[in-house]
Amino acid sequence: MINRFFYKDSIPVFASSDIDTIFGKIAKNDEGDSVSEQKFAWSEEIEAMQKVIEPWKDENGEVIFEYSIPRLGKRIDVVLLLRGIIFVIEFKAGQDEYLQSDMEQVMDYALDLKNFHLASHHRTIVPILVATEAKESSEKLFFSVYDDSIYNPLLTNSEHLRDLIQRIIDKEKAKPSSIDDFKDWAISRYSPTPTIIEAASALYLNHSVEDITRHEAGGEALANTTAFVLDIINKSKENKEKSICFVTGVPGAGKTLVGLNVAIQQSILAENSPEDERNLAVYLSGNGPLVKVLTEALARDKQERDRAKGNKSNITDARRAVSQFIQIIHRYRANMLGKIKLPIENGKLEIDPNKSIAHKTAGHGEVEHVAIFDEAQRSWDLEHLAGWLTKGGSRGGMKKVPNFPMSEAEFLIWSLDLRKDWAVIVCLVGGGQEINTGEAGIGEWIRAVNETFPDWKVYISKHLTDREYAEGNVASLIGNNKNAKQVDELHLAVTMRSFRAESLSKFVHSVLDRDITQARLLYQSIKENYPLVLTRDIKKAKQWLKEKARGSERYGLVVSSQAYRLKPLAIDVRLQPDVVNWFLADKKDVRSSLFLEDAATEFDIQGLELDWTCLVWDGDFRYTQNGWDHNAFKGCKWQKIRKAESQSYQLNAYRVLMTRARQGMIICVPEGNPKDHTRLPEFYDETYKYLKTIGLEEI
Repeated sequence: MINRFFYKDSIPVFASSDIDTIFGKIAKNDEGDSVSEQKFAWSEEIEAMQKVIEPWKDENGEVIFEYSIPRLGKRIDVVLLLRGIIFVIEFKAGQDEYLQSDMEQVMDYALDLKNFHLASHHRTIVPILVATEAKESSEKLFFSVYDDSIYNPLLTNSEHLRDLIQRIIDKEKAKPSSIDDFKDWAISRYSPTPTIIEAASALYLNHSVEDITRHEAGGEALANTTAFVLDIINKSKENKEKSICFVTGVPGAGKTLVGLNVAIQQSILAENSPEDERNLAVYLSGNGPLVKVLTEALARDKQERDRAKGNKSNITDARRAVSQFIQIIHRYRANMLGKIKLPIENGKLEIDPNKSIAHKTAGHGEVEHVAIFDEAQRSWDLEHLAGWLTKGGSRGGMKKVPNFPMSEAEFLIWSLDLRKDWAVIVCLVGGGQEINTGEAGIGEWIRAVNETFPDWKVYISKHLTDREYAEGNVASLIGNNKNAKQVDELHLAVTMRSFRAESLSKFVHSVLDRDITQARLLYQSIKENYPLVLTRDIKKAKQWLKEKARGSERYGLVVSSQAYRLKPLAIDVRLQPDVVNWFLADKKDVRSSLFLEDAATEFDIQGLELDWTCLVWDGDFRYTQNGWDHNAFKGCKWQKIRKAESQSYQLNAYRVLMTRARQGMIICVPEGNPKDHTRLPEFYDETYKYLKTIGLEEI
């Protein structure tokens, strides 16, 4: 658990204490052993703040140094609680200019407190950037675009900081606080809902899931599910047995977060264990964009932390360290394929002794005891995997493996079953999210356990029997498996993706089910806290995104992978975005989502999210009175998609796209063009009218 702050005291005590005493308390609570530059900055900040509060030195209030923001993995330099106002102060010692990134940083702190810190919800919050050597200060004092009592970042140097605070107090007509006005502010409940990138970074910084989750119920559920899985890991180790857990959850409930949490906690334990007792875990995903983005984000965080400690660090080493516990599933599979005897005979896999030497405990398996498979329902079926291996991969560049006898699920269980000691598989299962051909669904995992690995212990969420999982056949599939146990702890029922609209996933479900009555009711319940609007003008949509975002909040364009006729709007789905920079680069980078040039499809963004999105709705998926009209663009015209499975993938693609925004979304349904047979207005008009009927307001 990270300290909530390094120093906190009342304004009178702070004002009358000597600098060395305050510095000593800050340094004592610094678990990271900060470098000399940071320690010098603290001395400057203490001295500056004692001068700043001189006019109010006898008033009620508090001064807090290095207040933790777990969601962002950072600390606020100084929080001044004075006259009912929260001053969020970020110092840049020795700096003579105000950088955009620094302004975004202090604004992020203010937004985080407003949205997620209970004692700050109804307070006026003033973010201030102090470049100590700058010459100018803010002249205008005004709130940001929302009516939520957060000022736009104010800029000042050390000399004028006191005057700026006085101007704010005068403008707010703020009266002296009572002694209880800020009681327990510093330890008030902090309940964030992080993006998966922020959450992974915070976990890597050794925060707990309780630190970085918003809902008491959601945070408790995540903690309980994680604890249950870790307990299964410990029991499997103690009893020398092999176990498989199936974790379910509503969209955005944190299944991926549970998987990352388990992988990271096991990795931390492994680092502190002797070489021969390391119980390694690996988080595996077939979602290439997710793995790339998380790996790069964590690597950059690691490099930054190492450098802050004065250690030499390069990004290559940081990426290598992170990739030990986050990997693309195809590489893991390829390592195992490299050990088997070829050609495959009699439909049975065998280890080739010329390719693999058995380890005393791992056998011919990989080094990890624990494998976490994200989106396990998307593993390939036998036909798809066998065909892919027979061809030598997508492009024929791999060694060809004909007559492969297993589905991906069965092969992955087989790989862990090779261990001589113990093993645990954790399957993170999403319902109704299959979006690609060849995805076997969760039923294939259960079939493989039942038929091929009957000695494995099976722990399944009670909700795995719901209709969206294996088409409701799980109960019959699990049958009389004496080793199967249904448990409550493996289901996450509270969505945390969108802190502004917990009913968003239900709304999207009703829209796609064409349940107009339910969709209207849900829209009315979410629209105030979750802006959700409609337009037919892509320029208006882009401007809306820019106006809504504050601080470093991210926004971007999302489209269906079948949206081939958005090229007149300068959106070409054939040009795949550079996903790492699309999610991580700033607004000056043309590859960034913030530049609003490259659009992400359901394949690029599944498992990830932005704060604000614009969904550009093409003619591939059209509303009609008789149901959704499914289309694919072939050659130079649209053709009907008639296969039920492919229609389901397209429906789920739009489900993914409509649930990627945490704070708000604009849907752009183009006008079409009566002179272009591929973009006729009737391809778009009914969808637009349907969304208007639900109640979406047009801008």
